[in-house]
Amino acid sequence: MGKLEGKVAFITGAARGQGRSHAIRLASEGADIIAIDLCEQIESVPYPLGTPEDLAQTVKEVEALGRGIVAAKADVRERSQLRAAVDEGIARFGRLDIVLGNAGVCPWDDFSLASGFVDCTDVDLIGIMNTVAVSLPHLTAGASIILTGSTAGMMKGTTEAMGNTGGVGYSWAKQTVARYTEVLALQLAPHSVRLNAIHPTNVNTNLLQNDRIYKTFRPDLENPTRADAELAFPVLQSMPIPYIEPNDVSSLVLFLASDDARYITGLNLRLDAGGMLKGEPAF
Repeated sequence: MGKLEGKVAFITGAARGQGRSHAIRLASEGADIIAIDLCEQIESVPYPLGTPEDLAQTVKEVEALGRGIVAAKADVRERSQLRAAVDEGIARFGRLDIVLGNAGVCPWDDFSLASGFVDCTDVDLIGIMNTVAVSLPHLTAGASIILTGSTAGMMKGTTEAMGNTGGVGYSWAKQTVARYTEVLALQLAPHSVRLNAIHPTNVNTNLLQNDRIYKTFRPDLENPTRADAELAFPVLQSMPIPYIEPNDVSSLVLFLASDDARYITGLNLRLDAGGMLKGEPAF
């Protein structure tokens, strides 16, 4: 038996990247999955977001492991859509044990006044709060909520350093997720429901691997390539690596979702290859 046999996990942003990796990893340990994704592009985001075809691939890979999955197109900014997806999953599986508030974006362009900031905070902060809100009525003792933050939200000065409203929104949203985790975990602890957040460094997904990020890391070049940027990516880590892989994050997700972490709550866990050892924490 796997570590999550008989449990059900709700995962946002599950079409690709970290979300798909988490779905596959938890399913491999016995969990059934409720998976949602926007499956549309947000105008201010300069890299491809998940598609219906991507979400279908997540379904295929979970089912190949012999687990059940309910997948739906839903926007984390719309609480009613999340509630409908969770209700569909509960109707099929009868329970909810694990919640992964994973959906996140890093906008760059403003097509109207501060639209990048608004898009980012709506997804990366309000989306997480909506995910938790629709899940709480279904959770019982032993449940685990895991939120995706970012090392960018834990390093002092990153909000000012991002240099555009979308980046500022990203850093501020992730900072607020960290504090939200600590405060809400205390409210849930008497019910034996756990809440933790993971704050990764660079992760090898589309959010990192795109031309706008390459330019941010290599402003000395007019049109930097991925190879150019990867020479600079290690500046954020103490270990000599450019980034971690989605599966590295999934390993920590599995631990926090399982009974191995049954008394761990309220933590903001850095998965940063020692990056925070190089600078002053934000708080």
